[in-house]
Amino acid sequence: MAMTVKFTLSKRAQALTSSAIREILKVTERPEVISFAGGLPSPATFPVQRMREATDKVFDEAPHAALQYGPTEGYTPLREWIAARHSKNGVTIRPSQVLITTGSQQGLDLLGKVLIDEGSKVLVETPSYLGALQAFSLFQPQFVPMRTDEQGIVTEALTAEQLQGGRFMYCLPNFQNPTGRRMPLDRRQALVQRVTEAGVLVVEDDPYGELSYHGEQLPSLLSMNPDNVVYMGSFSKVLAPGLRLGYLIAPEELHGKLVQAKQAADLHTPSFSQRIVYEALQGGFLDRHIPEIRTLYAHQCELMLSALERHFPAEARWNRPAGGMFIWVTLPEGIDTGALLAQAIEQNVAFVPGAPFFAADPQVNTLRLSFVTVPAEKIEQGMEKLGVLVKAAVAANKAGAVAA
Repeated sequence: MAMTVKFTLSKRAQALTSSAIREILKVTERPEVISFAGGLPSPATFPVQRMREATDKVFDEAPHAALQYGPTEGYTPLREWIAARHSKNGVTIRPSQVLITTGSQQGLDLLGKVLIDEGSKVLVETPSYLGALQAFSLFQPQFVPMRTDEQGIVTEALTAEQLQGGRFMYCLPNFQNPTGRRMPLDRRQALVQRVTEAGVLVVEDDPYGELSYHGEQLPSLLSMNPDNVVYMGSFSKVLAPGLRLGYLIAPEELHGKLVQAKQAADLHTPSFSQRIVYEALQGGFLDRHIPEIRTLYAHQCELMLSALERHFPAEARWNRPAGGMFIWVTLPEGIDTGALLAQAIEQNVAFVPGAPFFAADPQVNTLRLSFVTVPAEKIEQGMEKLGVLVKAAVAANKAGAVAA
């Protein structure tokens, strides 16, 4: 007779919650659903032929090494390539600072393991990347939300009390997920100076930095003070997310601890993927490929912005991103976009409510729209349907306010 084994979950496991976005994506698998929910790069940008050629070369030249265990730090030629690409603005990055990770999400997990104790202060933007909040929450930090505006973190609003004892500050200065905003140069400089003076480490997450629609890039926080910044990069948005290949650039003392944490997690990121990506990058491929991504995303963004103008009410506000993959919409106070999502799904349209992106005091009247994977005609159809629902919600909200 089969016995049922009882088990006890750790307190950490009991506190786990599902990603709001991942739960929504289960619904969007239905082919009839027009999804503005997932932060997925467009499959049209995946360099299939280039990856096929790179894979053939790896099998032709180093098949056994590619299929063997490798060093935890990562494939040395790839680490050298990353270090060289980030050695700019008078700063030299050494390969010994680079750690290859299994997607940038693993980088978040490793940073949490190495830097966070229960109750540790972690400064985050308002709102912030949901995947980071989810990864860090496992280690039970005290999140300290920082005031932001349309240009990112408001440096002058940072207080000594907020910074005191902070383990690190987590931010996305380029085309942030979820808001799509980019921090200007003067604010970057002021932020790095202020945080460094306070003795707080900066974690700069930068998956979208090269996706500026017009090609102009601002200096990274890393380039302003590499001794006090951990930089997170990824090949998911510029090559393909299925490769699960990201990287960290960290001060060498911290790098060593991250390597030890990764050894305990998975030994190393797959040698095969690393070698394929390295071969694909040769000959300046990214510098030819990324402009194609920028052109496509700029066009898709303009289509959605135009549809917003036509179909959303005047009471709605949204940004006009200069790069990346997201538009952030704010509706009048009193409207709950979680409830609006349920109505939208009934109309076969999906988006992400804004509340899960807040570490505290969620603004339930916000939502995130992603435009890069949706065909032009579907953008128009989906925004028209969503606009009808938003207008109805605004009208009901006004009526409720008058009645009150």
